[in-house]
Amino acid sequence: MPVSSKTEDLEAFLTVIDTGSFSSAANLLNQQVAKVSRAVTRLEGALEVTLLNRTTRRLELTEEGALLLRYARDGLNVLEKGEEALRLLKRTPSGKLRVDAASPFVLHQLAPLVGEFSEAFPDITLDMTSHDSIIDLLKHKTDIAIRIGDLTDSNLHARRLGKSKLHIVASPQYLEKYPLSDDEGDISTLNNHKLIGFSDAPSLNKWPLKQDINLQYSLHASSGETIRQLCLAGQGIALLSHFMVHKDLSAGTLVDLFSDDIISPNRRESVQAVYYKNSAVSSRISAFLDFIQSRLTL
Repeated sequence: MPVSSKTEDLEAFLTVIDTGSFSSAANLLNQQVAKVSRAVTRLEGALEVTLLNRTTRRLELTEEGALLLRYARDGLNVLEKGEEALRLLKRTPSGKLRVDAASPFVLHQLAPLVGEFSEAFPDITLDMTSHDSIIDLLKHKTDIAIRIGDLTDSNLHARRLGKSKLHIVASPQYLEKYPLSDDEGDISTLNNHKLIGFSDAPSLNKWPLKQDINLQYSLHASSGETIRQLCLAGQGIALLSHFMVHKDLSAGTLVDLFSDDIISPNRRESVQAVYYKNSAVSSRISAFLDFIQSRLTL
């Protein structure tokens, strides 16, 4: 079996293990399920062993499959490092770079920079995804993830991109309908208003306020961008990052409230890029991060 074909088959095998099924692996690799299945079968034939026990409900690694798994990922990484070293002989980063971030960060920070980056690095092909929750970089085949807030995964290398302050915001339309009275200049009256919170991230509903307030939410959404749109539509008050609302604040479509009552710095302000320390795409990662860091409007 040619080396390139075996490498592709190993990648298919690892993706099946990481995602837990042939269909999920096919979706991630953008291939047909049958092609992924053939790749694993072809690998089994070349090695003359059974790697996976397949049933209608689950997949299980055989003893031989578990042994191969111990070495396959490192082996592929070594090959990628070799390819990267050859590319660097030409002194130009090239190849695919897979970047993930929360949807507001992609929309407001990364997307506007793609055109300029592609002109500066025409040999790098960007593959951008957005997840509003923390993802497993290996499972999602992601090279870089931009994360907001403190990090917990010690296996990842982190590069600090800056910090983005938090703002309590509402639209002029909302404030016209539900004005802040003299008494409501006190942040303790927040629960008199319609507050918008996150449905899938309870930690984001604990606002870093100088007063300890048990906030009550009347509306929830899973995405920060959805919450921003709800605020713009006059549906309530929310706590959002500067990187996604600074243009709204400048345009007057959102109003900054209780700015002196927010603790700063706080755990939600940090913006960091994370990636695996042994990544074989280091030149592409460095090129991307060096390019965006000075251009971000956090």
